[in-house]
Amino acid sequence: MSEYSVLRRNWRLLVNVITVVALVLLIYLIRDQIVETYQNLSKINLWVVSLIIPLTLLSYHAQTKLYQDLFRLLGNKLTYKFLFRAALELNFVNSVFPSGGVSGISYFGVRMRTVDITGTRASLVQIVKLLLLFVSFEVLLIFGLLLMALEGQANDLIILVAGSVSTLLIVGTVGFVLVIGSETRIHATFTSLAKAINKFVHFFRRHKPETISMARAEHIVKDLHHSYKLIEANYKGLIWPLIWAMVVNITAILSIYAVYVAFGEWVNIGAIILAYSVANFAGLISVLPGGIGVYEALMTGVLAASGIPAALSLPVTVMFRVISTLIQLPPGYILYHQTLRRSGIDEQTVHAKTL
Repeated sequence: MSEYSVLRRNWRLLVNVITVVALVLLIYLIRDQIVETYQNLSKINLWVVSLIIPLTLLSYHAQTKLYQDLFRLLGNKLTYKFLFRAALELNFVNSVFPSGGVSGISYFGVRMRTVDITGTRASLVQIVKLLLLFVSFEVLLIFGLLLMALEGQANDLIILVAGSVSTLLIVGTVGFVLVIGSETRIHATFTSLAKAINKFVHFFRRHKPETISMARAEHIVKDLHHSYKLIEANYKGLIWPLIWAMVVNITAILSIYAVYVAFGEWVNIGAIILAYSVANFAGLISVLPGGIGVYEALMTGVLAASGIPAALSLPVTVMFRVISTLIQLPPGYILYHQTLRRSGIDEQTVHAKTL
């Protein structure tokens, strides 16, 4: 196999390695400033930091209502308690299993089967949720760029980054709607993907049967298209899910901003919005759990381009990640394993479906 082929297959790993190396180099170069910042941790306003807790709860409330409204459009009424619990479990899976969010979508499908909802329908809800988060973030990006322009921080690099993110959001959203909105296009797309995957796997396992059953793929396509048409027919019902998606994004941004304020730094929130969007997009190609290393590096890089010193933004980003992890992962871990035991689901089976 040629070197070019190897690079093509491992491009995600290569990008992650380069990013982490860049982060390590950055830490080394500003090590004195970082030490000085951490020496001043005693001056941090803990009351302000504690605001992350109610903001996190509000975020999970918004996610739960978002799920409820989307399932209601599909004709499924699920309880608030069940979906709130599922949201916590989902965050744990996405944080622990390194697959750029694919693990979460797969686990969500497994989880919803316990209440007689097909995996395909559950996956569609997850995908629509992501699209609504993207659409709501377009508004926040415009607002953030305006705030940066008012303070003279919207330089050419910042405008390029914001424009690139916005373009990806729009193209991705429109492309998905065009594909899934037509039974012909969605059938052609999924059939081509299934055949490509089968050929790829067959190249290494010549005596194995097809990895993806074409009959199964056909069933999934019909179910996915039918479920999407239910949402499309009630598109006005997407207003509240879009509002809840906006709340999810705002609470995340305010949580990061709270740490800056706790450090005594009232930075431009527009820079936080842009850096948050770039870091989360990078999580889609991260092969590391929770995008660790990649998230911190890109947040710090974008904020530095916005005029916020890396010696400040890196400790703040790390502190935010540590606090968020301590708040969210323990309950997610407990609920995740309780679900496996109560539902009689074998953990190895879940791993096989989510990885």
